[in-house]
Amino acid sequence: MENTGKLKGRTIFITGASRGIGKEIAVKCAKDGANIVVAAKTGCPRPKLKGTIHTAAKEVKAAGGRCLPIVMDVRDEQCVMKAINAAVKHFGGIDILVNNASAIILTATESTDMKKYDLMHRINVRGTFLTTKHCIPHLRASKFGGKILNHSPPLVMSSRWFAPNLAYTMTKFGMSMCALGMAEEFRSDNIAVNTIWPKTMIATAATEMLTGDKKSSMEQSRSPAIMADAAYGILCRPNSFTGNFCIDEDVLREEGVRDFDVYAAVPGAKPQLDFFLPEEYYDDIKSKL
Repeated sequence: MENTGKLKGRTIFITGASRGIGKEIAVKCAKDGANIVVAAKTGCPRPKLKGTIHTAAKEVKAAGGRCLPIVMDVRDEQCVMKAINAAVKHFGGIDILVNNASAIILTATESTDMKKYDLMHRINVRGTFLTTKHCIPHLRASKFGGKILNHSPPLVMSSRWFAPNLAYTMTKFGMSMCALGMAEEFRSDNIAVNTIWPKTMIATAATEMLTGDKKSSMEQSRSPAIMADAAYGILCRPNSFTGNFCIDEDVLREEGVRDFDVYAAVPGAKPQLDFFLPEEYYDDIKSKL
C-alpha cells in the first residue's frame, strides 16, 4: 500500500515499537513525514531479541520521519506520564496513540504462573488503559482530531478462544473492550478509537518463541508489513471511522489491495490463520489464502 502523505506533521506515540509490528507501523508512518515517539522498554541490546528504541529510531529517521526514542515501561504510571510529557514537550502534542505493547504466554489455567498472569494483565490491559488515560488530554487538543489504535482482536465471545489460554485471551479482549468503551466515551471529543488484528500469523520474535522453530514460524506467517499497511490505512481515515474491530487483510482489500502474496514471510508459503477471528473466516476464507 502506497503512502499518501496524510500523516505528515502528526505526532504518533507507539508503545512496544522497538521491534516487530510496532516498529513496522512506526517506519510506515514515518514515510509520510510523521513525528514518531518510539516508547518501549528495550533501551539496550538483548541477546535473544533484536532491536532497541535506538535502532528503531534510526529506521524511522531513514524513512523520513522525526523520532523521539523513549525507554518506557507501560506498567509504571510515573514512567508513562514522564514519557508522554517528554513527547509533548519535544513535538508540541500527541495526535495518535498506538497501543501495541503486549505480553503473550499461552498456558492453560492450571499451568499459568501467577507472576506471568499479572505480567500480561499489567502490560496488555492496564498498560493500554493507563497510557490512553494520560494521552487523552493531548489527543483531545489535536488540531487534526485524535486517534487511538489498539493491537487487539474482535470481541468474538466463543469458548474456543478462552479455553486453551484463558489468562492471555482475557487480556487481549480487555484491550478490545477498552476500544469499545472509549470509542463511545470520546466520540464527542472527536477522538477515533479502533483496533487492528492480523488475519494470519505474523512473523515476529513472539511468533518464533511460541513455535520454537524459526523456519516453521516464517512459513506459517506474513510479514509485519501487512499490519503496518493496514494500520496506516486506518489512521488515514476520517474520525467518523470509530469503534471498529479491524482485520488487516479486510482493511487493505477496502483500500484496493489485491495481491497478498507480497506479504508472505516465505515466498509461496501459505500463512496460517491467527487466533480470535469470527467463525466465517475459518469456514469460508481458509481455502482462499
